[in-house]
Amino acid sequence: MILQTNKERSIVHLDLDTFFVSVERLLNSKLNDKPVLVGGVSDRGVVASCSYEARTFGIYSGLSMKIARRLCPEAIVVKGDSGKYSKYSHIITEIIKEKMPVVEKASVDEFYLDMTGMDKIFGIVKYSNELRDRIIKETGLPISMGISQNKTVSKVATGESKPNGRMKVDWGREKNFLAPLSVRKIPMVGNETYQVLSELGIKTIHTLQQMPEMAMEKVLGKNGQTIWMRAQGIDNTPVKPYYEQESLSTERTFDKDTIDVAKLRTILTAMAEGLAYQLRLGKKVTACITVKLRYSDMQTYSKQVRIPYSSCDHTIIHKALEIFEELFSRRQLVRLIGMKCSHLVFGGHQINFLEDSIELIQLYQQMDYLRKKYKDSRVVTRAQIMDVQNMGVWNPWTGERPTPPAHRHA
Repeated sequence: MILQTNKERSIVHLDLDTFFVSVERLLNSKLNDKPVLVGGVSDRGVVASCSYEARTFGIYSGLSMKIARRLCPEAIVVKGDSGKYSKYSHIITEIIKEKMPVVEKASVDEFYLDMTGMDKIFGIVKYSNELRDRIIKETGLPISMGISQNKTVSKVATGESKPNGRMKVDWGREKNFLAPLSVRKIPMVGNETYQVLSELGIKTIHTLQQMPEMAMEKVLGKNGQTIWMRAQGIDNTPVKPYYEQESLSTERTFDKDTIDVAKLRTILTAMAEGLAYQLRLGKKVTACITVKLRYSDMQTYSKQVRIPYSSCDHTIIHKALEIFEELFSRRQLVRLIGMKCSHLVFGGHQINFLEDSIELIQLYQQMDYLRKKYKDSRVVTRAQIMDVQNMGVWNPWTGERPTPPAHRHA
């Protein structure tokens, strides 16, 4: 196979160091230089973020708080506040968007910047260093940076420069830079993939680089080919521009206008549950919830509320119902009800570790697993929604009725 190398691009990766911990330290200097755990404070809670001091005890994000406390009894445990972290994430996003033409917000604390061609105007290294310095100066938060010709190498370079450092991998040096590192450093390699590679004797990227591409594809399928390519320092994945206006929405128009409040709440609950599932399926979180009502006289009312980044059913349902209670004040017949999740960014479930117990996180994972397995989002749902479905009156996921069919707008 002839390797298709990247055109000479300039990709910058920025990653806020131990973001939640850094925000807490910014607001409370007594936490500096101490082992700090951020997350749920009860034994059933989960570590959302931990300081480098805590990591030396074998603690990591996603670990049970009970186990983390046992590993490091002297650690200071701070209850997470996703509202604060969302605020600082937004501030940093605005700083970057002001200075960069193409920005991808990979998560609440991680960004990719495409600066290809900007060397003709000014030095990319100088300009990106100035941007990083500005973020540190204006927010007080540490941020690490990696620069190379592609996203994979830049992300790995950022990791190697932590904490609060910077690193540039020159064009043509990608393969040599990656070679001595653990295969865990490749972004696509999780625990299961690492276990498979380890059993094959592949623990460093250098060993992976020597393997035949077809062998990796045979062992790991299509992902094996991608992992092999990235081990060679090749990644043509583009930087996808971040648009805060991106959203997911759904609405229902009734054949017969209704004033049944219980039914409206159930419909909205189903909408929120469905949108939350779509968010998790797309590995995204939302920061804004909108609810819309249209009455029989065609008057339309809507309200949007900012929330801390989330993709959890219970968080989104609670806020949607809260907005509904404020909107539904006229007590008139309703023709349409709708809901939208906007200000979306990529982000895993870690943002929800702050308030969720391990049991709740596992519950969501199992629910989503069953939905994917049976290719049906309704295979597992809340009892209150199921009760309405069983009455044969209305399907809140699809909007269908026995007769006549309801209209669906998405």
